[in-house]
Amino acid sequence: MPASFANKQRCFGDPIKNPLYASYHDEEWGVPVHDDHMHFEMLILEGAQAGLSWETVLNKREGYRKAFKQFDPQKVARMSDAELETLRHDASIIRNRLKIFSARKNALAFLEIQREFGSYDAYVWRFVNGAPIKNHWKRFADVPVTTAESDALSKDLKKRGMSFVGSTIMYAYMQAVGLVEDHLTSCWKYRA
Repeated sequence: MPASFANKQRCFGDPIKNPLYASYHDEEWGVPVHDDHMHFEMLILEGAQAGLSWETVLNKREGYRKAFKQFDPQKVARMSDAELETLRHDASIIRNRLKIFSARKNALAFLEIQREFGSYDAYVWRFVNGAPIKNHWKRFADVPVTTAESDALSKDLKKRGMSFVGSTIMYAYMQAVGLVEDHLTSCWKYRA
């Protein structure tokens, strides 16, 4: 591991104890996403994280990719009840029945959003007026768990039939896909 990777100040992710988490922080978290495939992946993963640590989900990410057809929303929307039930025995993912079945439900709603707006990306960026919300937090204790924007996104997604999209989950999603820029001011990724 290069010294430059190990010595950077981060919001989270110890490069010695958990290089996967540190890499996620450095390479993905807060980077604006404009790819529908990645939006769908992050929606499913953030929903799976509910009540658990993000580290747990990251460690199972490859299992999720395999179980949920590389996060192809059309393929996930066509998964049968039997396929979904089988996943309840797959130790490479979180085996919560409601979370597993929500992937198909959310895929169906995701495809409807794509049809209505041309892309999910066009839909979701409307909630931040097309540009990331840039925050200037000094401590993680100052970072909110919900905002008016995450409330609005959550409410709209629920109205469209999605589940595991509560406001707290949606704020974490918004941080992950760069709708919100929440790197701490002390972080090497922070840009004023």
